[in-house]
Amino acid sequence: MSALGNALLKLSPTGKWRILGEDKIENIEWEIEPESKPTDEEIKVELVKQEQLIQDTQYQRDRLQEYPSIQDVVVALAEKEEGNDAMWQEITTQRAKVKADNPKPE
Repeated sequence: MSALGNALLKLSPTGKWRILGEDKIENIEWEIEPESKPTDEEIKVELVKQEQLIQDTQYQRDRLQEYPSIQDVVVALAEKEEGNDAMWQEITTQRAKVKADNPKPE
């Protein structure tokens, strides 16, 4: 979901709305009672927060694309349990590289 969609869900979790066209406040079509509708200023403030949250967590999405598959991790753990930790060492090395290449923001 877009930052604007996330902002609207945060401000009006039970509201009904849709965004027509581009993600812009002026493209929001509300289907809720006016008294429960957030103001444009409230939406703008929450939109900034949501955009920052998306930016702050981008490393997680980047890492997810590069991490070894769950299937590979399970096989590596099973092999490790059986006494062969070669694949586990590879998985651990891969994960360390992914984390180094996509660091968590300070």
